[in-house]
Amino acid sequence: MTSPTEPRAAARTGYLRVLAVPEFRVLFLAEVLAILGQVAAQMTLSLTVYTRTGSPLLSALAFAMGFLPHLLGATLLSALTDRVPARGLMVLTQGATALLVVGMAVPGTPIAVMLLLMFAMGAIAPLYQGTKAATVADVLPPEGFALGRSLLRMAAQLAQICGFAFGGVLFAVLSPTPALLAGAGLLLASCLLLRLGLPAFGPRRSPEAAPSSPVADSLRGVREVLRSPRLRVLLALTWFPPVLGVAAEALAAPLADALGGGPALVAMLLSATPVGMIAGTFLAGTLLTDAQRVRAIVPLGLLAFLPLLGLGLHPGPVVLLALLVLSGAGYGYALGVDRLLVAAVPEHERGQVMTLVTAGLMIFQGAGFALAGALAEFLSPNTVVVLAALAGIAVVLAAGTRAGRP
Repeated sequence: MTSPTEPRAAARTGYLRVLAVPEFRVLFLAEVLAILGQVAAQMTLSLTVYTRTGSPLLSALAFAMGFLPHLLGATLLSALTDRVPARGLMVLTQGATALLVVGMAVPGTPIAVMLLLMFAMGAIAPLYQGTKAATVADVLPPEGFALGRSLLRMAAQLAQICGFAFGGVLFAVLSPTPALLAGAGLLLASCLLLRLGLPAFGPRRSPEAAPSSPVADSLRGVREVLRSPRLRVLLALTWFPPVLGVAAEALAAPLADALGGGPALVAMLLSATPVGMIAGTFLAGTLLTDAQRVRAIVPLGLLAFLPLLGLGLHPGPVVLLALLVLSGAGYGYALGVDRLLVAAVPEHERGQVMTLVTAGLMIFQGAGFALAGALAEFLSPNTVVVLAALAGIAVVLAAGTRAGRP
């Protein structure tokens, strides 16, 4: 007879069980290397463009070019993630990304060419991200998928923070060319790790089951996903809370300025939410069982936004940082959403759906940054964050209560 304490004990050791799977460890380490390489390349390119042109607009465009093309790749190429063997597609996309970074490193490369190369990186990135997410579901049992995704999210947060620091040091110590080549080297190391460490998975969908072209199949898949009421609810929970939650990060500079703080306070404000996200995700994965994470979607989702209402009281720096950390902890709700998502998607469509999920998150988060900045032209930064929090609460209540229904 199963003891009532066994599910909780299993939850507490869940992360160790996930990391005990060799294929997942390969995906985990490859992800860390890839993010370090990509962030270092993006930051170096952005700084290079600004140094050569003196244009803040072109510098920001260089950074945004890595995110905007996700829509193109996810819409037109997502079907390839189920048609092509996973290991081969991940190795191909990572290798191509590394070669694109090498192209940027060629001395004297025109700015326009650099931006086009970054655009190409963004267009193929969804294929890698979607295939990786689907492969996590392939190598882990259903109850381990959410834990695996949460580990990758925590690794991504840490690697991004380290990647920005790494890229800044490389740019300060080396010229742009060696700095970009260092980023490409990390991407190639990730590529090699995937090639040697993963088995040769077959395609999830046989060619006979997908007779149309990849582009037509991709467009059909997008339409089917958006027509599914169940998936629309889960996509709303995956995309919109993070989009609304980035308002405080997007407005970190004016928030710090209003408090009389300098660059140090801006850096702390930018780090506060990721710190909370790592802590909240780890605790949700460690202390809650699989079923409890699903039931916690609404409470944790509300936790992501309720503390932000405190910005309406214009708190001081210490309280503001505490509110942002507490808000970040609420993003542990994503473990429950991931569990429902993997249960709602047939295996032969898993790669395409996960490609759309990850690409949509990148695109909408970029839009969230832009929208917060635009609203701050007319409203105070604190007011913008409070309005975003109210919208986030509405989304969590509307979609979260529906997500738990069969």
